[in-house]
Amino acid sequence: MKPGSSDRLRIGIVGAGQIAVNHAKAVTELADAKLVAVCDIDLNRARALADGFGANNAFEDLDMMMNSDLDAVTVCTPHPVHERVVVAAAAHRLHVLCEKPVAVTLEATDRMIAATRDAGVRFGVVFQRRLMPAVQRIRAALDDGTLGRPIAGHCHVRLHRDAAYYSDPWRGHWETEGGGALINQAIHHIDMLQWFLGEPVRVSGQCRTLKHGDYIEVEDTAAAVIEFDSGAIATLQVGTTYDPSLGDQVLITDDRGQTVSVTEFPEGAPGYNDIWAIGGRAEYLNHYSSGVEHNRALSRVHADLVPFHTAMIQEFVHAVRNRRDPLVTGAEARKSLAIILGIYESSRTGRLVQLDSSDASAGGLVN
Repeated sequence: MKPGSSDRLRIGIVGAGQIAVNHAKAVTELADAKLVAVCDIDLNRARALADGFGANNAFEDLDMMMNSDLDAVTVCTPHPVHERVVVAAAAHRLHVLCEKPVAVTLEATDRMIAATRDAGVRFGVVFQRRLMPAVQRIRAALDDGTLGRPIAGHCHVRLHRDAAYYSDPWRGHWETEGGGALINQAIHHIDMLQWFLGEPVRVSGQCRTLKHGDYIEVEDTAAAVIEFDSGAIATLQVGTTYDPSLGDQVLITDDRGQTVSVTEFPEGAPGYNDIWAIGGRAEYLNHYSSGVEHNRALSRVHADLVPFHTAMIQEFVHAVRNRRDPLVTGAEARKSLAIILGIYESSRTGRLVQLDSSDASAGGLVN
């Protein structure tokens, strides 16, 4: 926090689209944070969000906002704009929490990490599903030894998206979104896989546009194998082609044969441990049930995720106040992006891709 600042972290939001509403709701629920400004290229949209949540200022100029009375910003812009906003925040000595994906290239990610590190500000990335109790339960079981060394994993993300979803002009295009089902939807679950299984080292995969090709150019279907430095192997199957939506699941098995999983069904609902087979005892919950609203509106999905956005932003505020790294740093968020970009490269070339999540050389081909 800046010298002389109040006890509450003064936060501005950059980008006033749908996900920014979650950020605004989250900040206004926190006792030690205050929403004071919103910035968007559409000033009317910035004003509407600011007025709706009691912020004092709305801007269409990013530097003007960052020169106002702020301690931190959250970034809710389209993916390729993340770098510009994060680097600008660093230049203004503002702490910054960025929506996923951290960026659309590893080179941009490394510039963001370097800029915030050199400025001495905290840089976090939003992976709010990490804070779901069922996900935390798996992480705790890994940390305390209840689960042994993970040796296998599987992730499926089987969601419904339609033409109306892709009508937002930045969606569905490589230049403005950076990808499709992998980088926008499945990145949350890929983040969980690498959080549970360790450092990713190699990927192979295939991406296709099989259902939505009349109005998007990015993938709506993908499958991959991910290898980790521990020797663990995970499989991945992703699609935005399902009708009805079948939700998502991340499953891991350890070297003792124990298996746990977390499933989110319907999309946006709090995850639950549908498999918990540990110590010779097994607990199972049925994946699916009739009478569920399967194809939920994105606004409903976002609304149900507000408690986890709130927890994520609270964690970031605590990190800033206590001068520590946030739960998901830029370097940590880089790992899931490296996996996804490796899958894209493998699909383009038909070859196994070696990952190096430590620097911008990630994504080289294995000869």
